[in-house]
Amino acid sequence: MVLVRRFKLAGLAVLFTALVGCATVGQDFATHNVDQINIGETTRADIQTMFGEPWRTGVEDGKRTWTYGKYRWTAFGDAETTDLVVRFNNDGTVSSYVFNTTE
Repeated sequence: MVLVRRFKLAGLAVLFTALVGCATVGQDFATHNVDQINIGETTRADIQTMFGEPWRTGVEDGKRTWTYGKYRWTAFGDAETTDLVVRFNNDGTVSSYVFNTTE
């Protein structure tokens, strides 16, 4: 009985360490299509086809903005981040974009 209790406590300690030791925010997205974005030509529909639903949406300087990103932090190593921010003109074409990754 004591041995079972120790295993349960050890399992809970490992689980707690894993949960506290890292955090992930956002969602995976295909990064191989980034070089296919053309300013003034690629549309919102094109971006959605290439990358799926954005993780976040908003407005920056009056322009619709979509963000795709995955951010993973860990207490035991380097952070792993990848993000794509796309800004759209009023006609629905890409105004500008920024892609960053730690990979």
